[in-house]
Amino acid sequence: MTSTPTVTKSPPALIPPAGPTPCGTLPLSSIDKTVAGSGFVNLIQVFPPPSVSAARKDQGAVAAVAAMRNGFARALVPYYPVAGRVASSGLAVDCTGEGIWFVEAAASCALADVDGLDCFPLLIPGELLLPGPPPGEKLNHHILMVQATRFTCGGFAVGIRFSHAVFDGHGAAQFLTAAGELARGLKAPSVAPVWDRDAIPEAPSPTPSPGQLTELRLVTQVADISAESIARVKDEFKQAAATCSTRDVCSTFDVVTVMVLKCRTLALASALPDDAEVRMAFAASTRHLLRGVLPTVEGYYGNCVFLACLTRTARAVREATLAEVVGAVREAKEEVPARFAGWMRGVEQYDVPPLDYSTVILSDWSRLGFDEVDYGFGAPGYVFPLNNHVNFVAALNYVRPPAPRRGGIRVVLRCVEEPHAAAFAVELAKFA
Repeated sequence: MTSTPTVTKSPPALIPPAGPTPCGTLPLSSIDKTVAGSGFVNLIQVFPPPSVSAARKDQGAVAAVAAMRNGFARALVPYYPVAGRVASSGLAVDCTGEGIWFVEAAASCALADVDGLDCFPLLIPGELLLPGPPPGEKLNHHILMVQATRFTCGGFAVGIRFSHAVFDGHGAAQFLTAAGELARGLKAPSVAPVWDRDAIPEAPSPTPSPGQLTELRLVTQVADISAESIARVKDEFKQAAATCSTRDVCSTFDVVTVMVLKCRTLALASALPDDAEVRMAFAASTRHLLRGVLPTVEGYYGNCVFLACLTRTARAVREATLAEVVGAVREAKEEVPARFAGWMRGVEQYDVPPLDYSTVILSDWSRLGFDEVDYGFGAPGYVFPLNNHVNFVAALNYVRPPAPRRGGIRVVLRCVEEPHAAAFAVELAKFA
């Protein structure tokens, strides 16, 4: 395109629940409160255009958005707390039944004109694809907002903002899946929602403050790690494990985490001396650890995460083989059940590593279900985070590569500053 694409937005409109809902105040869980300071999580679901005529596309787009709105309205009945607002204390949800803000928008271009939103920097300003409340409305009290942007080809980008205080990634994907099911005409969500935050005991040990935060000038990068590279490192780990009588199975998560950590540490050689600590922290799921605590974990959409952290010196990471660092990642994961149980009993702290340039926070979105949500126009071809406003912590996300290039893992990275970006890209390219 010769001109910059534009997006025309309609004024935000409230979608209230489609039926009566309970009122009152519901407390957040102790786990919710540990991540409440994370604010909003932003993501974009990209839906390719349908294979129909232009006239059918126009008719289908109107009907698709109407059905989508209806799906959210119906989902807000069983998920009635989502139609409320986070209390001013930040510790509870006021079930007001007001609803969620929904924005309809139209882009001046086809998805193909912006490379299917499959590149960074994006060829269309990302903030144009994200919803917001009307002027004067405070963003931090809202729980979820949606924007459906139609492209001239008939494709859509659905921008989602959700409050991390109310949902973790699994829970948010569960709600969006329910909205999609109801938009497609199902009588009820396939998974019934469960609140039950009060069943999780208050952890006696408060979450320590991460200390003073320093703003980082992070750049966004994308790297595709091939299935072949992942398989090769898994095989290397299996061979190494055979010589020391340990379990020889490691996951794709383990392998990709090691690749990124190693590449970043090598790229930051000028910024991190050999004796500096480097840390890779990741949110480990604790849903399976809450069986017997919650009445049921099926349908629970609150936060079920605990932060695990691998810490090594920069020199140790640079000089170790990938298989050796895989073992360290596995150790950090295996410590989670005991550490989480200790935190619930008040004998273990919820450790937050120093949020400086030596620390990277990792989230794995590749299996949460965001890329399986169907609002009535098929599953998205691509889903990616859009959290460029976060500049106080180096972060990265694992996502599924865009269709049809399935296989391997795509890593969306905001974890290095400009002076180290080129070297980082060179190191990551070795695993493409």
